[in-house]
Amino acid sequence: MQITAIYPGTFDPITNGHLDLIARASRLYHKIIVAVAVNRGKTPLFSLEERLALAEAVTSEYPNVQVLGFNALLADFATEHGAQVILRGLRAVSDFEYEFQLAGMNRHLAPHVETMFLTPAERYAFISSSMIREIAQLNGDVSCFVPDIVHQSLIDKFKVN
Repeated sequence: MQITAIYPGTFDPITNGHLDLIARASRLYHKIIVAVAVNRGKTPLFSLEERLALAEAVTSEYPNVQVLGFNALLADFATEHGAQVILRGLRAVSDFEYEFQLAGMNRHLAPHVETMFLTPAERYAFISSSMIREIAQLNGDVSCFVPDIVHQSLIDKFKVN
């Protein structure tokens, strides 16, 4: 059976932790859709178009990975794209309660879609996009936490004129 998995997030910015999960999931599933959310509740650093372009650039080596933006219920997006699995990353125990609630709600909205949890490699377990944004904004070095193209985009974004 060929299984399609959705890996949703804002990816603002996409980190090496995200890429670790994408790389490992690409070996497990026939197709991975990296679903970049508009996320009305937050003001992203990068526009949706920028986040899509960065995600496409850093996942281009994986032939079974597709990057798409979405502005709908994740359960509906998964159904629309024929996904059988929603992938979620768990960095720490503190992530579990929120992710467990999301999984339950998605199961209610789309009972045919399962939620699978992956943990990042230990060296990425503490990385979060919000931390990366804050460190980069304060001119800290985030080069070991993000792909080169993302690092350069962060430098460009926070460049003082």
